[in-house]
Amino acid sequence: MTLTSFGPANRIKRSAETHPLTWRLRDDGESVWLDEYQAKNGYAAARKAFADMAQDDIVQTVKDAGLKGRGGAGFPTGVKWGLMPKDESINIRYLLCNADEMEPNTWKDRMLMEQLPHLLIEGMLISARALKTYRGYIFLRGEYTTAAKHLNRAVEEAKAAGLLGKNILGSGFDFELFVHTGAGRYICGEETALINSLEGRRANPRSKPPFPAAVGVWGKPTCVNNVETLCNVPAIIADGVDWYKSLAREGSEDMGTKLMGFSGKVKNPGLWELPFGVTARELFEDYAGGMRDGYKLKAWQPGGAGTGFLLPEHLDAQMYAGGIAKVGTRMGTGLAMAVDDSVNMVSLLRNMEQFFARESCGFCTPCRDGLPWSVKLLMAIEEGRGQPGDIETLLGLVGFLGPGKTFCAHAPGAVEPLGSAIKYFRPEFEAGIAPASAAVPPLARPIVVGA
Repeated sequence: MTLTSFGPANRIKRSAETHPLTWRLRDDGESVWLDEYQAKNGYAAARKAFADMAQDDIVQTVKDAGLKGRGGAGFPTGVKWGLMPKDESINIRYLLCNADEMEPNTWKDRMLMEQLPHLLIEGMLISARALKTYRGYIFLRGEYTTAAKHLNRAVEEAKAAGLLGKNILGSGFDFELFVHTGAGRYICGEETALINSLEGRRANPRSKPPFPAAVGVWGKPTCVNNVETLCNVPAIIADGVDWYKSLAREGSEDMGTKLMGFSGKVKNPGLWELPFGVTARELFEDYAGGMRDGYKLKAWQPGGAGTGFLLPEHLDAQMYAGGIAKVGTRMGTGLAMAVDDSVNMVSLLRNMEQFFARESCGFCTPCRDGLPWSVKLLMAIEEGRGQPGDIETLLGLVGFLGPGKTFCAHAPGAVEPLGSAIKYFRPEFEAGIAPASAAVPPLARPIVVGA
């Protein structure tokens, strides 16, 4: 996968004015270390925030800019920051960076951490100043060994330069930052499961309320933000609200730019920083180059395995939360996957649901039992052993595991692609249903009581 492909050849030139996240990237793909980062105006935003802005002004600026979470949920960042307590007597607060990035088909945060580690550190430093947090953690996916090495080196560079630690920039403000590698669980992408794992507990989501802003790490106020979210903060502080809003395309309700990508059997799989509101067709055709010769686009997902499938006719949708919602699914992480015409949708869904079933924390019954149930039905249909009523049972599970029916959002995300695949490709599921006269082994079929 090409992590440094940010536009069609000879067409896009990255600049600070149009590409706040990626303009500092090196053409050779090597990391930008402290000296080079500062030569490219790095930490200028942090110096401005410390010297010229009150802490509440930083929060208000981020809120006015319309920055939203880039991890998939899209919650307004400034609003989340505003939930942190104002009581000055609470002198222990934490800032957590969610760098778990376990969503299949998503690798955007990896690129930022490996190639621009100081951008994340600067974003966290400004955010810590705004939130009055004295300690921060980057909760990193354990498999990201290169990112861990680069982040730890960058943290040491920042400490040596007086940009982390005690009395930062002579302000009297202290902020320590640590890189914590996780044990490899998808559910740690949920912020309270991440907090439990950081504390050394089993990675189960917590009941909310109380929310982390009130009771988070070790019972103290905590703010959790995604890597890409925090990397947007320096540019907003440096260049202002109006400029940041102007980056998005007309019609987009989301502000700024977004790391977007396309994988699958496309000619140019990669990752690009693009304005919110760009159409999926432009992303697919102009940047990803369309399908490879000999393949046709059958379906696509807009933002990770937990988003619903769409058809080629949906490519004119704008890539922002509301634009994708208009065609029936979620923006998610913004890294799309193309499904070609050689793929059997039943097999694809069986593979996806196996992953989601394995990654369930097992806390609530609908998720713990419902996802494995869907896998068993999909395996039977895939092998031609499906029974009449199995498709209806799968659709029933989509409803039973939908939003508001489970303890956290894991199961709703898991069944969203299943429901959409049946909606658009039902004949492929029907092809795996055995004749009604076929024998059914005793106790092999699930029993539904009171359905």
